[in-house]
Amino acid sequence: MLNSILIEGLIYGIMVLGVFSTFRVLNFCDMTVDGSFPLGACVLAACLTLGMSPAAAIMIAFLSGLVAGLVTSAIYTKLKIPDLLAGILTMTMLYSVNLRIMSNKANISFLKIETLFSKIQDRAYDLFFDMGLELDVEWGLVFFLIIFVVVLKLLMDLFYHTDLGLTMGALGSNPQLIVSQGVNPDIVRTIGICFGNGLAALAGSFAAMYNGFADVGMGTGIVVSGLASLMLGEFIIKSNRIGLQTLRVFIGSIVYRALMILARSYGYKVHITPNDLKLVTGILIIACLIVSRTNLLDRFKKDKGEAK
Repeated sequence: MLNSILIEGLIYGIMVLGVFSTFRVLNFCDMTVDGSFPLGACVLAACLTLGMSPAAAIMIAFLSGLVAGLVTSAIYTKLKIPDLLAGILTMTMLYSVNLRIMSNKANISFLKIETLFSKIQDRAYDLFFDMGLELDVEWGLVFFLIIFVVVLKLLMDLFYHTDLGLTMGALGSNPQLIVSQGVNPDIVRTIGICFGNGLAALAGSFAAMYNGFADVGMGTGIVVSGLASLMLGEFIIKSNRIGLQTLRVFIGSIVYRALMILARSYGYKVHITPNDLKLVTGILIIACLIVSRTNLLDRFKKDKGEAK
């Protein structure tokens, strides 16, 4: 179970990092993620079906997310449509686009298609066998994802320390400051939205490879789970340092996936079924908001300190 928690937490953590870029850094309510996440999976499936290499398919999936973000940004900036509605429009249109990409099939199985993850598992099996280790091949995926996520996090930390990254952060907190400095906020916002959806599409392609299939409906409610993971991370680690902010994204994602897996595995003992997971997610977000806005945790620590 631990390997499944880590794999899902790290994969979906990539998506949460994209949600962090739009919701927290840019202060842009982007619902496109519900469409760009399955878009990455569908593009990956279509590319692999055509015989492309897994690496090229993953790259094209990432680029498709950039295009989805560009559409949302164009609707928002050019048509002056509110951010929430712009994201919903793109998300809705992407459902039909995803079906077209997969030749009007609702899902495509990777059972007979070689993917990056299947290659890693095969290599892990050979390596563990040669070393005499009785480990599940999924631990090979865990090691790969840890390396990938660490590199991605470090690159994101470096980016947010550049002039463009700092400008993006300033745009989310004080747009007038950016305008007064002679910077076009639409261009900066577009870059952030595109990159956030690119990460969501990348996570979608990874999730499809791990699940063994791509489905047009796999993005339903994904932005809500991303927000829940983001809030859990903020609840666990409170800091304004960008390095810790990107770290808590993945910590929150792992904790959220652990809660969901535990609910699926042992929820029947308290009469929780898989159909209740969306309800559990909503209650979890509400609880995090209540605790953060009322400072219940700080009050508890203060009262505990005074008691000592």
